[in-house]
Amino acid sequence: MGFFSFGKSATNSTKMNWTNINTLEQLAKAIKSSSEKPALFFKHSTRCSISSMALNRFEQNFSAEDSRCNLYFIDLIAHRDVSNAIAEQLGVQHQSPQVILLNNHQVIHTASHSGIDAQEIERLI
Repeated sequence: MGFFSFGKSATNSTKMNWTNINTLEQLAKAIKSSSEKPALFFKHSTRCSISSMALNRFEQNFSAEDSRCNLYFIDLIAHRDVSNAIAEQLGVQHQSPQVILLNNHQVIHTASHSGIDAQEIERLI
């Protein structure tokens, strides 16, 4: 992904095995999945160059195996209801870009913008 790859899904050109969350039902299942293994949500604005840079940097630096956690991607422009629901249900303030790491339905880490650190998330997983 380039710095200005607006409108592209994270699944288009990445090594990451993201699962797109497009509905509230998918969100509920994703949150529930955190009881089996950690769940990492990446909230991304496809219209924001800062969000694109944060996503690109995260994908380049994240090396944990997919089996260690479930990876979920939320396009908050296309699915604002899902973005709002995750903030409300998990009690986190909405930010973009933002990562939220859950373990057993509990938020164990959240970060935004330049605070998104792949190595920190790997350490927590």
